[in-house]
Amino acid sequence: MSSESVEVRPVETKKTWRDFVTFPYRHYKDNPCWVPPLLMDQKVLLDPQKHPFYEHAKAQFFLARKKGKPVGRIAAIVDDKHNEFHEEKTGFFGFFETIEEYEVAEKLLTAARDWVKNQGMERFRGPVNPSQNEDCGLLIDAFDAPPVIMMPYNLPYYADFLERFGLTKAMDLYAYYIDDRNPPPEKLVRVAEAVRRRENLTVRPIQMKNFDEEARKVWYIYNNAWSKNWGFVPMTENEFAHLAKNLKQVIVPEIALMAEIDGKPVGFSLSLPDINQALLRLNGRLFPTGLPKLLWYSRKIDMIRIIIMGVIHEYQKHGIDAIFYLDTWRNATQKGYWRGEMSWVLENNEMMNRSAKMLGGRIYKTYRMYEMKL
Repeated sequence: MSSESVEVRPVETKKTWRDFVTFPYRHYKDNPCWVPPLLMDQKVLLDPQKHPFYEHAKAQFFLARKKGKPVGRIAAIVDDKHNEFHEEKTGFFGFFETIEEYEVAEKLLTAARDWVKNQGMERFRGPVNPSQNEDCGLLIDAFDAPPVIMMPYNLPYYADFLERFGLTKAMDLYAYYIDDRNPPPEKLVRVAEAVRRRENLTVRPIQMKNFDEEARKVWYIYNNAWSKNWGFVPMTENEFAHLAKNLKQVIVPEIALMAEIDGKPVGFSLSLPDINQALLRLNGRLFPTGLPKLLWYSRKIDMIRIIIMGVIHEYQKHGIDAIFYLDTWRNATQKGYWRGEMSWVLENNEMMNRSAKMLGGRIYKTYRMYEMKL
């Protein structure tokens, strides 16, 4: 194959935009482990005019073609909020997909790398889709199982292509598998109940009737509790409101828990039913037949994802997380969810890794963030 046979160009027309958005649906068509996201959600996520992430970031989308046919895609991203928060100059890549030809991957990565370099960036990192506040990381093992809600999936050869290009590991993100059919560990019960007896501490389900007010409390907790984590970027109010609106339809209050001390919000834990078990059967469309399928298969979901759990700095190491774990375990079991994924957990987050293992969790998937200096 000659080097001229693969052409990578910026997405600039309606046709190339449509090809960019829909490429994964063709690329993974026969893969039973890829979960087609709702097409209408993807169109918003990739539209700088509609998604609030782009209020503080810019992106250039590239599409690869071979003989006129789409064969890959990538986004080059510069997030001003990330660089301001971390006092660095890092550009990102995301939404990376390619057929199994290294030349395609190389040309896509080159286009994205050169674009962020021309924006004055000194480091190239990814994948993020489009940030660590959405889904991120490259799956490097366990390719034989579908991802859970808001986690990515990719083919095995992607890691080889990134490494051949010169990208190296920046950080691994772990996904733990937990089986809830067994009773919660005695130590967890003992610690949680001791913490619960402290005065003025309340752990309760989120109040859906006051959802907007509750979401603002969670936004405050999120930006405080995770502020020291690797790669963290505070979410703007618009970003968090957008995310909360998207998640509202799948939230189960009994596994979305708020901790308050003297009425002040100090912690939050969010677990979500793995709606991917239903989305797997929809091919990305709600209409005309997708919505009935979604409603039917949603009743059969047996797994949750523990997606965020945090306590503001002032009250960390007070044992509040133990109550979150115990109440989530008990309530999830009562709702018919007997297994869960805790993800993602930074490899250097000793406390969360220790907690996951204490719950009987085992690492069953690893997602990797890559980077290179420019």
